[in-house]
Amino acid sequence: MRNYTTGGDMAKQVEKLSDVQIRHWIKAGMPLAKADGEGLTFTLSTNGTASWVLRYRYAGKPRELTLGRYPDKSLTQAREHARKARSKIQDGIDVAREKQKASIQRAAAKSLRELANDYSDKVFPSLATSTVKQRRHHIEDVILPKLGALPAREVDTADVVRLIEQVGERSKHVAELVFTALSEIFKHGIARHVVTANPCAMISVSAIVGKAEPTRQRLNLTDTELRVLLPALPAIGEQNALTVKIRLATCARIGELARAEWAHVDFERAQWLIPDANSKTGKGFTVPLVPAVVEWFKALKPLACGSGFVLPARQSRRMKNNGGKEIHFEQRALNSMLHKLCDQLGNKVRRFTPHDLRSTARSHLAALGVSLIVAERCLNHSLGGLVAVYDQHDYMTERRTVLERWTAFIQACESGEKWAADSDNVIPLHGQAA
Repeated sequence: MRNYTTGGDMAKQVEKLSDVQIRHWIKAGMPLAKADGEGLTFTLSTNGTASWVLRYRYAGKPRELTLGRYPDKSLTQAREHARKARSKIQDGIDVAREKQKASIQRAAAKSLRELANDYSDKVFPSLATSTVKQRRHHIEDVILPKLGALPAREVDTADVVRLIEQVGERSKHVAELVFTALSEIFKHGIARHVVTANPCAMISVSAIVGKAEPTRQRLNLTDTELRVLLPALPAIGEQNALTVKIRLATCARIGELARAEWAHVDFERAQWLIPDANSKTGKGFTVPLVPAVVEWFKALKPLACGSGFVLPARQSRRMKNNGGKEIHFEQRALNSMLHKLCDQLGNKVRRFTPHDLRSTARSHLAALGVSLIVAERCLNHSLGGLVAVYDQHDYMTERRTVLERWTAFIQACESGEKWAADSDNVIPLHGQAA
């Protein structure tokens, strides 16, 4: 007794369809299903996808095997494919289940690199730009060099623990981020039926590497500290001194200034364009340059020695790490120099990082009486919520006015001149270094 049939009846049926009819149906765009005979069916979905399906019964239950899409698989090819599938069905093979098993086997053979690439393609478009940038770094530079070649299904708990231990030796915080990225890849793999389990489950990063140090609070330099720091900047070199002053005056992120190119700086219009690729938010931003800052940029020009970057890396670093090709300066070098300078100044200026210059600028803008919205736009912060929806004004004029006042304050601190409240209710920030 047979347990399989095709098209409800194994008797030979006359082939009903033609390419002319199929093209007509596709042009009409109406969803339909038309039988060609012996279970072969042409289907057109509501979204316009045209496919071939073989309908049959196995063990008394209705089954379907998708043969391919039209016109990738022509009518003639679909009939031949259906003929071969019916032959297997007559031999007692459930062809739909056979195809499913083959798909599972292909998925099981995927390497972690292939799974990670699929995760990146499918998930990254829905994540914030800053998250994508960070996670891509952890995947491509940390996870894949160690585990990428392994079949995804063979990565086990021991592999994860070993990787986290290695990363944790350098940074416990980075170990947490790498673990999160790896776990998200495997969650994606489970949803795609590439893996059957997440080897990151039931693992505690803190149990492996210990708890990460609390996130360091941003430091705001007081006007007292600025009056000590700014006159001392020449000790770290002209280029570094100008970099610090430009960062303070423009409120820019260190990465945005590091990647700045002379093509982005318009001296005639007195503005600096931060393109989408250089912006942390992924959206370009124009910074107004007040006269003093324009002069500081001009002073950097000869120091760039013809480079397209405003702040190029030293030749020795280019030769060592980039094959002699142009590259921007290394941010960590500035951080190291600033720490040494603060150590030389004793307890007059607290140790700070380049990023602290932004929080310092933001605090002083508030003290200078600058409105919340204008101050946030000076730092290229998203206004968020309804403000971002209804207020599309970029406050260029207001930002230029504010930055002129802020730069004048910086210059007063550098020169040692007295700074007093003016008619615009300028209120200086006072305080002593801790």
